[in-house]
Amino acid sequence: MPKTFKIMKTRKILIAAMALGSSLAATGQTTEIQFNGNEKYQTIDNFAASDCWYTEYVGRYFSNANKEKAARWLFSTDVDGNGNPKGIGLSSWRVNIGAGSATQGTDSGIEDETRRVDCYLQSDGTYDWSKCPGQQYFMQKAKSYGVNDFVMFSNSAPIYYTKNGYAHNSFWYMTTCNLKDDKFDDFAEFLATTAKHFTDEGYNISMISPVNEPQYDWQSGQEGSHWRNSDIAKLVKELNTSITSRNISTKILIPEAAKWNNLYTGSSNTDKQISAFFNSSSSSTYVGNLPTVAKVCGAHSYYTFGSNTDLQNIRSMAWTTAQQYGVKLYQTEWSLLDDAPSSDTGFPSNGYDGASYTDIALFMAKVIQCDLKFANVSSWSYWTSMAPEQYGQKDRFYLLRIKSINDTGNENYTPITDAGVVTDGMTLWAYGNFSFFIRPGFTRIGMSGADEMNGLLGTSYLSPDGNRLVCVIVNTGQAARSVRFSMDGINLNGATINKYVTDSGHRLMRDLTLDRQYNGGEIGISARSVTTITFDLPPKFLKGDVNGDGEVDIADINETINQILGRGNPDHLIRADVNEDGEVDIADINLIIGIMLS
Repeated sequence: MPKTFKIMKTRKILIAAMALGSSLAATGQTTEIQFNGNEKYQTIDNFAASDCWYTEYVGRYFSNANKEKAARWLFSTDVDGNGNPKGIGLSSWRVNIGAGSATQGTDSGIEDETRRVDCYLQSDGTYDWSKCPGQQYFMQKAKSYGVNDFVMFSNSAPIYYTKNGYAHNSFWYMTTCNLKDDKFDDFAEFLATTAKHFTDEGYNISMISPVNEPQYDWQSGQEGSHWRNSDIAKLVKELNTSITSRNISTKILIPEAAKWNNLYTGSSNTDKQISAFFNSSSSSTYVGNLPTVAKVCGAHSYYTFGSNTDLQNIRSMAWTTAQQYGVKLYQTEWSLLDDAPSSDTGFPSNGYDGASYTDIALFMAKVIQCDLKFANVSSWSYWTSMAPEQYGQKDRFYLLRIKSINDTGNENYTPITDAGVVTDGMTLWAYGNFSFFIRPGFTRIGMSGADEMNGLLGTSYLSPDGNRLVCVIVNTGQAARSVRFSMDGINLNGATINKYVTDSGHRLMRDLTLDRQYNGGEIGISARSVTTITFDLPPKFLKGDVNGDGEVDIADINETINQILGRGNPDHLIRADVNEDGEVDIADINLIIGIMLS
């Protein structure tokens, strides 16, 4: 008994010393953040990015070194010798299925050649699977890095099936889709054939998204078509038949709405899309009962981020509607499109002209937080993975910047078919604060204390086995902050903690100064930053199972006696303190007996 008391007394002194050290290190007001593991929200399926438009050109024309570097930055889940992530670990990859505008070249009506896409289907009805080698290169690299989720999306039906012979609605205004009335089944067959081919090639084609932003006319600029809800439902029914006949597991993802509002409000024939497709009372457009239709509604976060009110309320309304019909939400496309956010969001008052690369990356991280927190999205995807920097847009539209091989600036790209270099943008690493750490199967849990729309805004996630806790905090404020963590029902003290920071001076860098064992002290959050904090929790064990063999029996009583006598296994000491009062004594033996008898 005396020896056990001495051990416990020493432990208490050490804890007190660590707490004193933390208090001396603290500066300013400390924010208390509490996790609630019993308050569970959505389970995360993945974080993704799109291969449009430039992966085809990078994959075909850039050097192997630059292509490999781009792939590593996007897909790697490895770390370097200091624990810094080598990439952002995307867990899903969205692949565009082209309609054939590249075949038409300048006659396609699409001025920008990078917006023209080849089609696997040829004019004679055969398939040429050697098309799109650049896109296929990045598919292969994604798979080699461990990505096991691929979504294939279409912007237009093949040009052989469209009403005007083009991959867009140009040359006249259409109030219906640009697909011939007798080609719905053919378009469905094309999509299912493509999914089957790549499934046979070893890719998990989890979903096909057959339409994109159906609310718009798409009269120019890129492949695209307007689609009424009735058109979408007709196509989905045909696609369901085509997928089913091929015995593949691919699901159908709809509707890729242009913005969140289209899912729950509006009076046009492209609005209220959750109800249109998943309300059984919507007899003409209901497809929610089809076996290949994913119980998911996809939408884009464009045009809904102008104010803090919109960032919260629009997403909350979409989620409330989704709950009514039992569907998950995916955010399938976002970049800083549209007018600059208002200054009430913390964005610079002079808009994009005054915005820095840090401002843009931070705002992206804020949008991600809002989509996760208020729309409860299970998947989040960026548009687009790589692009040149143009027109003073900075990094509004890319994760990776592509540049001319001899470029000393940011916007002097010569023909896209020339070799070039790939550089990493701050948006890449800010996104990695989410995608690298929040893995498929993690569940968002309750978190209080970081709910400031223009300060600390945080979300937290628990791994499926309950052993890893991930917290992401976006600090859009101008001042550094200090935080302290606690968790209902779980003692975080003793957990292995790591912190990773993206700010003006760091790119998803691990904080090497941080004590690896959390002691309840303060953790610094730098100004204007995205910070990810991971806790690897001590392994859980059965109460009373002192020797860790999975059972509570007489052997545990004997081991507890040995602990009291000072000759027990040191690894079992914490387990022997069954009542968690800080000492190992007869009370713990009595509790073990009670557990055995119960």
